[in-house]
This record gives sequence, structure tokens and C-alpha cells, in this order.
Amino acid sequence: MHLSLGQRLALGLYSLVLRIAFPVTLYHLIWRGMRQREYLLRWSERYALPTADRLRLDGCLWVHAVSVGEVLAARPLVDALLARYPERPMLVTTITPTGSERVRALWGDRVHHQYLPYDLAGMVRRFLDATKPALAVIVETEIWLNLYVECGRRGIPLAMVNARLSERSLRGYLPVRWLARLALRAVRLVAAQSQADAARLARIGAEPDRIVTTGNLKYDLRLPEGLAARAAEWRAAWGESRPVWIAASTHAPEEEAVLALREQVAARFPEALLLWAPRHPERFGPVRAALAERGLRVATRRSHGLPGADTQVFVIDTIGELLGFFAAADVAFVGGSLCEVGGHNVLEPAALGVASVVGPHTFNFAEVTQRLRDGGALLQAADATALGEALVALLADPARRRAMGDAGRAQVAELSGALARTLELLAPMLERNGERGTRNE
Repeated sequence: MHLSLGQRLALGLYSLVLRIAFPVTLYHLIWRGMRQREYLLRWSERYALPTADRLRLDGCLWVHAVSVGEVLAARPLVDALLARYPERPMLVTTITPTGSERVRALWGDRVHHQYLPYDLAGMVRRFLDATKPALAVIVETEIWLNLYVECGRRGIPLAMVNARLSERSLRGYLPVRWLARLALRAVRLVAAQSQADAARLARIGAEPDRIVTTGNLKYDLRLPEGLAARAAEWRAAWGESRPVWIAASTHAPEEEAVLALREQVAARFPEALLLWAPRHPERFGPVRAALAERGLRVATRRSHGLPGADTQVFVIDTIGELLGFFAAADVAFVGGSLCEVGGHNVLEPAALGVASVVGPHTFNFAEVTQRLRDGGALLQAADATALGEALVALLADPARRRAMGDAGRAQVAELSGALARTLELLAPMLERNGERGTRNE
């Protein structure tokens, strides 16, 4: 990958700014570590420092998924790559400890995991020297200039899969699109979730002839065997006839709204059970405390296992169990949508045949949300009060819930196929790089 003088100067300026800001990374890790201890561990990986037990993964297949959501999106792809290329080491990198935990829960020792280092040139070079990937796959949209350019220099085939870019993110990239364009020159394939994502990615510099619309990998969700039976057992344990709703992936700004929603539902259904899964582990404690302050009967996954017959709110303070609790609910509220986070994955409840409701802010999943809404699988409310009314109406109408659930399953089935299309596009990249492994020394 040849760089012009202007591009080398741009890369140098970017690296200089990162070096000046480098001390902030220490502050960030310590600050996050005060809330989540895992951020204080494994710093050698974040700074790509050599260690005695450092693995060399020559010719590995490398998939980067920043956190839990991206890991779940990558799951069908990683499973398929493990099956198709069993002779190759598989490396999955994340940035967050929750992402790391999910990787271990899904694949255990079948994959190698480490944190992706910061995007300083020396760290990137040490990381690639140690791993020597034959193929690099970035899930969704993580653009790191030094990492991408160095992959280009070494001839490492680099692909962005399940790629998406919201209007909000586009506005953030446009002022620095000259840097994004330089990074994206190294990308051989951009497998976009939708035509709208493809157009936005082209605007920030992705080569149009390298962009293919493949659909969303999350539509190829594989539901664990026995999920429905387990959900039925749970329902029997806490009261099979009780109305049950779940507040999933909520953020701090909408927690007061969820408490108000609980009151709104309880006024109509006093026996209703709320399953509450905060998005981030640091919110588990504050949510429990807020519920206790209101005198509610609260149980948690870690302390109690399952709700009891008298539990009013059950806090899911674990990672990676959301599918099971979705399956055990009558209605799902998908969070991040009553605040300007932009929403979260609405496909999981749809695939499980669970009616769902969201707030007005769904720009991160705009196309999927609209598709499910138009198909009758999802209700979107203008505010928290309207969302509460929708929850109550659905809990009171089993026939409507069943119809919405059937519509959700149909939509997910109709839109599946992204995995097969993505694998078909990745295979030639690996073959062209030589099944002997990459020459990137």
C-alpha cells in the first residue's frame, strides 16, 4: 500500500495527536477500573507489550468485535469460520471486558482472545508481528487509521463485515473523512448491512467497487437448543400465569423511565414480573439500589438464580443470558431507545417470537426497526408514557402478542442469508492471500 507525501503527513499528524493524548489512556483504564475491576487487568495486551507467554498465531483468522453486541453479531461468522478452516488458529479481539467474557462463554478454548491494543503505530506493529493474521475481519464499524494502514502495508486482507454507519455517526466522521478515506483504502471488502449503510460508508471514503450489501448477520441468529423448554421451566417456577415483561439493555438516562413503566404496568397487573437487564455491568448495583429504595421485592440472577413467586423485579446481573430471558417474557422493551443512545438489537426478541416495544431513538437500528414495525412485529412509542400504554395493551392481549411474534419470526426468516453471502465474499480473499498464510514480515 503506497502512501503519497500528503498521506504520510496526515498519518504522522494523527499519530502525533495520539501520542500527546496517550496519558489519557491510563486515566481511562483506572477510572473504568474503579467501576469494573476487569479494566485494571491485562494491560500488556492493551499496550501490546511482549510477555513470556505471548502466543504466536501465524496465519490466524482474526475477527475484531469491540464489545458484547458485536461479539453476538459475529457469532454465526466465527462458528462458520471455525468449521470451514479448522486447521487455522482463530483470534477474536475485543476492547471491553464484557466482550471478553462473552467470547470465553461462547467459544472457550476454541478461540484465542486478547484485547486490541491502542492505535499507536508501534503497538499496532507489535500486535501484527505476534499474530500474523492471514485474514482480518472487523465487525460493524471500527476504523483505526494506524491499524488499517499497517494491514495494507503488510498485504493482510482486511474486511469490514456487518458494516453499518448511522446518520449520527456519519456526521461525526465527515469532518475527518480525509483520515477515514486513508484508512478505508486498505479495506478490500465492505460488507454493508443495508443500502443506506453502504451509501453512508461510501461518503466517508469506502471504495464503491469494494462495497457489497449483504444484510445483517444478526438475522442468521442460531437459537440454542432447548431454549423454549428452559424458558417454560422458569415460567413454571415463578408463576406460569403471571404477566412477564423484560427491560433489556437499558442505559442510565432511562432507568427512571423504566421505574415509571413498572408502576404503570403494576397499576393494571399488580402480579406482573419485570425482568431487568441493564446494558452495562456498572449499572447492576445502582439499579438494585433504586429498586430497594422503593421497597420492591427484588431478586438477582447472581444471588438468587431465578425469581420467586413473590418477586416483583428480577435484575439480570450477568452477561450472555439475555436470549433465555427474552424467551421467558411476554413482551420485551429494548432499551437505548428512550434516550439518545440509538437503540439496541431488536432482532433477538423477534427471532424468538416475542412482541417488542421501543422508544423513539432507534437510529442505530433504523432500517431493522422500521422493517419489523412495518411487518407488525414491533411497536414504536413517541415517549415513555406512550410506551407504558403499549406495554399494558400488549400484556392484556395474548392474541395480539402471538400475531406480533409470528410476524417477527417471519421477518427474521425472510431476511436471513447474510452469513452465506459474507462467507462467499471472504473465501476468495483468504485464497488469494495464499492458503499457506500471509507473507507480512
